[in-house]
Amino acid sequence: PNPNPPSPPGLPLIGHLHLLKHPIHRALAQLSDLHGPILLLRFGSRPVLLISSSSGAEECFTVNDITFANRPRLLSGKHLGYNYRILIWASYGPHWRNLRRITTLEVLSTTRVLSSFHLRSDEVFFLVKTLLHDYSGPGFHFTELKTKFFGLTYNIIMRMLANKRYYGDADESSSEAGKEFRELTKETFILSGTSNAADFLPVARWFDIGGHERRLKRLMRRKNKFFQGLIEEHRMKKESRSQGMDSSPAGRSTVIDLLLSMQERDPEHYDDDMIKGFIDLMLVAGTDTSASTMEWTMSLLLNNPQTLEKLRAEIDANVSQGSLLQEADFPKLPYLHAVINESMRMYPASPFLFPHESSQDCTVGGFNVPSGTMILVNVWKIHRDPELWEEPDKFKPERFLRTNSSDQKISNEVMKEGLKMMLFGMGRRRCPGEGLAMKMVLLVIGTLVQCFEWERVGDEEVDMSEGIGLTMPKARPLEAMFKPRESLNTLLMNKL
Repeated sequence: PNPNPPSPPGLPLIGHLHLLKHPIHRALAQLSDLHGPILLLRFGSRPVLLISSSSGAEECFTVNDITFANRPRLLSGKHLGYNYRILIWASYGPHWRNLRRITTLEVLSTTRVLSSFHLRSDEVFFLVKTLLHDYSGPGFHFTELKTKFFGLTYNIIMRMLANKRYYGDADESSSEAGKEFRELTKETFILSGTSNAADFLPVARWFDIGGHERRLKRLMRRKNKFFQGLIEEHRMKKESRSQGMDSSPAGRSTVIDLLLSMQERDPEHYDDDMIKGFIDLMLVAGTDTSASTMEWTMSLLLNNPQTLEKLRAEIDANVSQGSLLQEADFPKLPYLHAVINESMRMYPASPFLFPHESSQDCTVGGFNVPSGTMILVNVWKIHRDPELWEEPDKFKPERFLRTNSSDQKISNEVMKEGLKMMLFGMGRRRCPGEGLAMKMVLLVIGTLVQCFEWERVGDEEVDMSEGIGLTMPKARPLEAMFKPRESLNTLLMNKL
């Protein structure tokens, strides 16, 4: 028989919960350094397998992929996941397969993502105009980028969903709704962490110690109201069009319209809760993570001005003179891809893969893993493994350029694939929004570098401390100094 994985000493009742200090990915990385890359922990009454090696993760999601295709039943899945019915929380089975099919073939299909390129171009152009509006010249001016990145990603997703933009709109009510959703998203990520006592200690749940479940229920009520409002608005527009009262084609091809037409064909399966689950997932998963990646990338570029110059030179040399960067230019910009990949390697938007759970006994790394074990993969730790990466704590986008593969201890192409898989999950439950997220991040970073000069605020390096939450936000929002490049007027004239 196979041995059990190593397990550090725990405490009665709480097991290893006392070891979860913030930031959790660093605390658990230290634990792996001490005891090994595959560990069995106990979070209260729940067994947890902690994976901190690339080979361990690969074994989980190739050989054991079906075994680990389930999700643990956590309170956030019950209250924020419409009783485990949405794609990210649903158990593996026919319902999940149907949701996955709709998502990959309809909602986030390659065709739909490609056909929404004008929305991304619009919003990035709007960001450039906003920065220009804030600039009163001469010299460098101060700006805060975190809020701008969140507003931009939110507007892109919301326009795909509902043909509405909330941030930077003249309409007061829209901008209030945008603020409301930003608060909802922030609260979602805080409450969805994997270290909530009520998930692991039955007694904490019985007495709602810390008020965690109460906060989840309150958050869900607010979200429900927000999303139901969007559905009703689209329903009314749909009825007006069918009665010939509204001849405008706008909004016909939105994701909500698509889901409402599915509801007409199969009302039992596509009820309002399922539609709200889709809206929630796209907004929550698509805004904060992409905005966070943009913020980390710009921070790294400000701290590495020589990389910023090299990136700008590539864009100037490969994008037609007088043209703003377009998605069609991406294949000509390998260094831009390398910069984004290296940023995501060092600061993955989610330091852990979304938790999985074993549906039967199996083995990982030669160790016995019983059924019902929660799996936590420490992506942050794997991305900084010195066995895989030369100088893992150093920002070196060059490691992702094929010409420089001697810099890597292992084949560059293998690692490039491994990196992408790690960031967006692995196996059958891999995130279907990868294509959309990468397009948004590449376009925003490339355009900001093409259009503006950037400098740090003062002489100090940008603070790279990590904040608290399910994703890995920067502890301090990114502030920078900028000024328009001389070529910007020509770019804007041609665009207009």
